[in-house]
Amino acid sequence: MTIQIHNTLTRRVEPLVPLEPGHVRMYVCGMTVYDLCHLGHARTFIAFDLAVRWLRARGLRVTYVRNITDVEDKIIRRAAERGVTPTELTEDNIRAMHEDFAALGLLPPDLEPRATQYIPQMLDLIGLLEKKDLAYQSDAEGDVVYAVRKFAGYGKLSGKSLDDLRAGERVAVDASKRDPLDFVLWKHAKPGEPQWPSRWGPGRPGWHIECSAMASETLGRTFDIHGGGPDLVFPHHENEIAQSEGAYEQPFARLWMHSGALRVGEEKMSKSLGNFLTIRAALAKYDAEVLRFFLVRSHYRSQIAFTESLIDDAKAGLTRLYTALRGLDVPDAEVEWNEPYAQRFAAAMDEDLNTALAASVLFELAGEVNRTKSTTAAAQLKALGKVLGLLQRAPDEFLRGATGDDGARIDALIAERAAAKKARDFAAADRIRAELMAEGIVLEDGAGGTTWRRQ
Repeated sequence: MTIQIHNTLTRRVEPLVPLEPGHVRMYVCGMTVYDLCHLGHARTFIAFDLAVRWLRARGLRVTYVRNITDVEDKIIRRAAERGVTPTELTEDNIRAMHEDFAALGLLPPDLEPRATQYIPQMLDLIGLLEKKDLAYQSDAEGDVVYAVRKFAGYGKLSGKSLDDLRAGERVAVDASKRDPLDFVLWKHAKPGEPQWPSRWGPGRPGWHIECSAMASETLGRTFDIHGGGPDLVFPHHENEIAQSEGAYEQPFARLWMHSGALRVGEEKMSKSLGNFLTIRAALAKYDAEVLRFFLVRSHYRSQIAFTESLIDDAKAGLTRLYTALRGLDVPDAEVEWNEPYAQRFAAAMDEDLNTALAASVLFELAGEVNRTKSTTAAAQLKALGKVLGLLQRAPDEFLRGATGDDGARIDALIAERAAAKKARDFAAADRIRAELMAEGIVLEDGAGGTTWRRQ
């Protein structure tokens, strides 16, 4: 078994070799909780959820850390706009985030550090950078700034050279900085803002130093995988490398993973562009597992277009898989990794988590279940689906959706149709079928009787 993953740092797919045999330590940059999560965030965090699931399926122990940024400029501004405290805002959004992620089937991280819990570690790291002459106090008010040009490796992750970089790409121009590319490690306090004491005066941490401190404190100064969304390569992850490797003089993360973007038209889905759909708004419109399958069936590094037709296609695909399991007494079982379908599934996942190819194996296996009605094959299909966080519901629960009293009404109409057919009143039987079809209810006649599902 060799798991290969694309490393943003080296620009190639390479074997995953954990620092500690059998144990993978992974840090993923989590949410800045100033608002609700949108589907672009779901795209990123489902990608890393799949990575964790696969590493564990392959027998590796994984320590998965996904942080929460709960102090940052956007949080302070949004709290002021809403007339609440930053803590009230972040607590509400953290609660909503957990609900949304659970609905999409994300496994909780092993550790979920919050930035406000690690201020002492951030101050220690800033002090070490200052001692090594990689940081300086930019003005009398107390901002402490990282001196980018003093770190020889700056730009190695993003491929950007210092001479080509321009101030403005999430880097504010500040006359007090020695170089426009220098970035803030510690921001001096302003009236009414969250603040902590420091030897540079009261203030709060910059965004980049938060993750450097939380990652090294929870996983060590060098760990296996650092991940995040595509927009974090520069400057956030580039700056994390500069801080951590500048301070500790050893590699930070050995392998860097980045998901692809979720796009709307020609643009990335993002709050800054205003073209986002929150996860909870999407869940009110679409089945949660359909949304997950929509994201799972594409390779994690690919860009995905968000369109109604692709959501419909994901629903149709998931319907095919659940239909194969319908009517069978499928036991819960472990994956038989020596079985040919499972071997092809594993080969796809081992090669940079190719979920698109792995999903195609599920469809092949569903075809065999349809042909043979084998409960053994069905159990294998369900077990492989579980690896991707799919196919764990009762088939009728998915195929019929939320029914309640409506389900009883549909069952009564099906019984009425059956009686009409028995009485050879085919016009009445056809009328009932047409009425149900107009409601989006599809009837499927078989040797065991008539079943139904939502279109």
